[in-house]
Amino acid sequence: MVKRVAIIGAGVSGLASIRCCLEEGLEPTCFERSNEVGGLWEFSDHSEEGRASIYKSVFTNSSKEMMCFPDFPYPDDYPNYMHQSKVQEYIKTFAQKKNLLRYIQFETMVTSIKMCPNFLVTGQWEIVSEKDEKQESTIFDAVMICSGHHVYPNLPTDSFPGLDRFQGHFLHSRDYKGPEVYKGKRVLVIGLGNSGCDIAVELSRLVTQVIISTRSGSWVMSRVWDDGYPLDMLYVTRFASFLRNALPSFVSDWLYVKKMNTWFKHENYGLMPLNSTLRKEPVFNDELPSRILCGTVSIKPNVKEFTETSAVFEDGTVFEAIDYVIFATGYGYAYPFLDDSIIKSRNNEVTLFKGIFPPFLEKPTLAVIGLVQSLGATIPTADLQARWVVKVFANSCTLPTTNEMMDDIEEKMGKKLKWFGQSQTLQTDYITYMDELGSFIGAKPNIPWLFLTDPQLALEVYFGPCSPYQFRLMGPGKWDGARNAILTQWDRTLKPTRTRAVSEAKRPQPFYNLLKILLFPVLLLAVLLAYY
Repeated sequence: MVKRVAIIGAGVSGLASIRCCLEEGLEPTCFERSNEVGGLWEFSDHSEEGRASIYKSVFTNSSKEMMCFPDFPYPDDYPNYMHQSKVQEYIKTFAQKKNLLRYIQFETMVTSIKMCPNFLVTGQWEIVSEKDEKQESTIFDAVMICSGHHVYPNLPTDSFPGLDRFQGHFLHSRDYKGPEVYKGKRVLVIGLGNSGCDIAVELSRLVTQVIISTRSGSWVMSRVWDDGYPLDMLYVTRFASFLRNALPSFVSDWLYVKKMNTWFKHENYGLMPLNSTLRKEPVFNDELPSRILCGTVSIKPNVKEFTETSAVFEDGTVFEAIDYVIFATGYGYAYPFLDDSIIKSRNNEVTLFKGIFPPFLEKPTLAVIGLVQSLGATIPTADLQARWVVKVFANSCTLPTTNEMMDDIEEKMGKKLKWFGQSQTLQTDYITYMDELGSFIGAKPNIPWLFLTDPQLALEVYFGPCSPYQFRLMGPGKWDGARNAILTQWDRTLKPTRTRAVSEAKRPQPFYNLLKILLFPVLLLAVLLAYY
């Protein structure tokens, strides 16, 4: 029976894990190398080795109703897309209200996690931690790794011939903190992800010229979606997920590309992805098309080579007199305190059952929280992952056999390649994944039952946003406020935008929009029959 659980990191995944351990009657001890909770969201004006790092101007890509802890909504006057300081304020409040700080050892770094000699019997781990240059060894019954995947930068210098003789400065985006130092300079940003686009747009107001180099392109989405509502609240719905999975692939692909091009034609801006039908996570940037249209940002293909002062692109064009190159090229997975073979057990790839459990461990007493990426937000995903993990630790849930887990991993890898393409990230469809985890612990919403017993709620759950509250509606960990939170989520969404109220608030009507969609072919058929 697992009792003592070590949790590595006090970001959102770590805090979710502490809370879930307490709900299950386990004894958590969280090790955090900084002096504050929040992980990625805690801004520092300099990057530190082994810690996540963000720039000052970061805003969320998920709206507040879609990225909260499932029983802890953001204040209704918070903006829908928040500056990192607002998210950090919320995280601190959550930790205080849930009384989690007492379980965290701050300014303590974990240097080693090893199986105990009797692991085959006990499943225990030896954790070596360091504080004030003093090391301490402690035995734990289980471990939850919550250190995130925005820590160790991927700086692919070997992929760019001539970079070794480049005389300008180059750095990874994790070392970028603000635009002031680049004023009047010529800057090349490599990478068309969220960070690369944010940095390029911010620099475009101060630098002489900024160019983004992209290898494969990307869809660029605005946070402001149909009728001005937040994108994820309209796009991440159970009905939309059903359509994506039920329609023939050629129809689904056509609809996807059409929707992605609603705002602007990506091919006209040099942004069109090489494989346009892949469901890779789009870039969220409300200003990039405008910056390109105004000529302050330019898009170029991959860099073929560097010279002492310039970059030569694959199309033969040259960017001369470069002062800075910023590599917005993502991060690699690294757990220096853990034997690599535990996480990367096959072909040096991350091999985890449901993105959480190493399938070859004789005892399921180690889990990785927050590693999976999807269109959904990290906070509710980590919360549901942790709820399942602690039940496995407490023997309330059991894992399949190693062979069954590997078969599932192979199947998921095939689906990932089909939907998301070849990438290092553990990408998955948000709603499908959350429902899968929820079904393990009895927390998946029972839609047919809801339609029978509570039609108003059922319509909002199925056709409205798949907000985190849905996974605290029923089962273990049920929150009594979940129903009301779902039915009032649009009120909290509209409140911060209606600071000048000119009429009654307009909520989206997805069910009636569906009826109109279904009515169109019926009317068309009626006209044809009448005509003939």
